[in-house]
Amino acid sequence: MNSQDNVPTTNHNETQPLPEPSSPAAPNTMLVETGVSEVSLKEEVTSKEERIYVASQWQLMWWKFRRHKMALVSIVLLCIVYFITVFCNFLAPYDPHRYDVKYAYAPPQLPRFIDKEGLHFPPYVYGLKGERDMETLRIVFTLDETTKLPLKFFIHGDPYKFWGLWPTDVHLVGLQSNDETVFILGADRLGRDNLSRILVGTRISSTIGLVGVAISFVLGIVLGGISGYYGGAIDMVIQRLIEFIRSIPSIPLWLALSAAVPKDWPVLRVYFMITIILSLIGWTGLARVVRGRFLALRQEDFVLAARLAGSSEFRVIIRHMVPSFFSHIIASITLAIPGMILSETSLSYLGLGIRPPAISWGVLLQEAQNLRAIAMAPWLLIPGLFVVITVLAYNFVGDGLRDAADPYAR
Repeated sequence: MNSQDNVPTTNHNETQPLPEPSSPAAPNTMLVETGVSEVSLKEEVTSKEERIYVASQWQLMWWKFRRHKMALVSIVLLCIVYFITVFCNFLAPYDPHRYDVKYAYAPPQLPRFIDKEGLHFPPYVYGLKGERDMETLRIVFTLDETTKLPLKFFIHGDPYKFWGLWPTDVHLVGLQSNDETVFILGADRLGRDNLSRILVGTRISSTIGLVGVAISFVLGIVLGGISGYYGGAIDMVIQRLIEFIRSIPSIPLWLALSAAVPKDWPVLRVYFMITIILSLIGWTGLARVVRGRFLALRQEDFVLAARLAGSSEFRVIIRHMVPSFFSHIIASITLAIPGMILSETSLSYLGLGIRPPAISWGVLLQEAQNLRAIAMAPWLLIPGLFVVITVLAYNFVGDGLRDAADPYAR
């Protein structure tokens, strides 16, 4: 018997199933055990890829912006700031100009929710007890833990006009009795409520950045675009003007321009004048960025195609060139707003910007110029904390937008 008879023969004409090299047995078994087929997994991956391929530029920016956690938190903080801006008079317990000298430098009366009996709602604050210091002859306040003053919500208090239009006297929180006064964040040297003044000051300090950047945005786009698109003598004149403005030290320039503002002007006029002053200084950086982008884009194929199609130069600039880097402009604007806020705060702190009786964070920080006042009442520095939080929030949002401006980068 031939030894080859026991060897199984293979019919080469039959089709043998071959294992796929890219799909080993172990992963297939795991996919089957978990109830996920390889086909459905491939379809899901394919659908995600197609979603990215057909997404618009703004969708790609939003998907990448969501991955920046600090930027998302900062947006929530900025929403809170501008909510305060809109409803500042309603949120403030008292009229920001209301004063009572006998409560000068009264300490903060923080709301408390827990006492010996457990959870306490509505919250309460301890009363104030004043004693005269026989050495300095001034009244020193301490918290009287034997007196509990319950806080009430939606109470009637000092009258005001909501947005200067509708008279009302409803406040979010306060005391039921008008004979008692609560200072949640303390009082200043005239016995004015620090919390009410900070909330009302948010209206000027937070909006001056938006108004100033809006004016700088227009100047930067127009002058920077003209400089980069036309070039030649126009470019030289605009760039020399930018270099001249940037070469002047900021503080002396602020001093000179602010000195031109008459002291007898009304508050609203001074506000817009300070905004214009900050805008005339802050447009140069954006103009440089726009000029550089226009120089790079004016020879691109889509710009030449728009010109050959008969588009006017204004349409080529507004419709084609500016949108191509609009995401970078948004990021630059977001990073410029905190600079405006810091500039207004600095001018008002030095007495050259917004002046009393107007209220801004810089005006409130004037109370902290005296080291002796800071030693007696450190809560006068709380407006500076609001400035720091707002500026950091804008910076984090600007970083997130700058990263999301190039959604294809990793």
